[in-house]
Amino acid sequence: MLFSLIVPVYNRPDEIADLVQSLNHQSDSGFELILVEDGSTVPCRAQADTASGAYGVKYFHKDNEGRSIARNYGIERASGDYFVFVDSDCILPPDYFAALRRRLEETGADCFGGPDAAHESFTPTQKAINFAMTSFLTTGGIRGGKVQMEKFVPRTFNMGYSREVWEKVGGFREMFSEDIDMSTRIRQAGYAPQLFRDVYVYHKRRGDLRKFWRQVHVFGMSRITLKLLYPGSMKLVHWMPALFTLGSAALLLLGIFVSPWWLLPLGLYILALWISAMASTRSIGIGTRAVAASMVQLYGYGTGFLRAYIWKILLGHGRDVDQEIRMRKGK
Repeated sequence: MLFSLIVPVYNRPDEIADLVQSLNHQSDSGFELILVEDGSTVPCRAQADTASGAYGVKYFHKDNEGRSIARNYGIERASGDYFVFVDSDCILPPDYFAALRRRLEETGADCFGGPDAAHESFTPTQKAINFAMTSFLTTGGIRGGKVQMEKFVPRTFNMGYSREVWEKVGGFREMFSEDIDMSTRIRQAGYAPQLFRDVYVYHKRRGDLRKFWRQVHVFGMSRITLKLLYPGSMKLVHWMPALFTLGSAALLLLGIFVSPWWLLPLGLYILALWISAMASTRSIGIGTRAVAASMVQLYGYGTGFLRAYIWKILLGHGRDVDQEIRMRKGK
């Protein structure tokens, strides 16, 4: 059983250096690393060359066409029985591939994914953002956490599938939320993605809240694209950030113009976030940043969702993937 770890990268040599360093310490070396530079002007070839001799490395540089096309490019040149995908800003624990091999031998799964976590070396902001993206008090319950609010959907920061799945389903579409689209097509083909909670990665995510806002705003917009692609796929849980955005705006207006007591529910929720974040991170400072990150996550996603819902559904402009691709390349 050989794993092909496929990583698209665009001007992220420092991230690749950390990823390669973590791969050099894997207890199971039965994998190859496939790095696909998607038109990078700051290449990571030197960082790729620091890989140890215990595993193979394939390095490619191609024109900039988007991360999904880069992943497909890597798949077509992979030798493994399983294709594993992580983002360039991930670090793998030493037993990642050993745990993955063990879980696949136990389950025989064709498609799988795992959660993400914050490494102790991450910045306070990165740890705060990790809390916002994994906490059940935000939307973490639908991203591979301990409690799930819908069927598990692997994400490309930590997912994989067999060569058989690829031969039947094909590659990634070049769009936002391409991993959700891929997971949906895999389910429609008769496979059942499985969550391996002990096969996790350390995920750096965005380094500041402004970039984080843009990322989650686009996530919210892409949920409407998925609804148009797959009618009936929209669930109440997907509305929650938008409902929170509208509800908190209403509470704010009522608190200003009617009575300050209307602000109490929002205040209690923020307090719960703060207490949970401090307990999770064991830091008052990071816990406080996590509240801000959680607000960015909810309002960013919620406003993106509402923006796309109004434009694409209420106003009837439909799905414009080309516009989404231009937005991503321009960020």
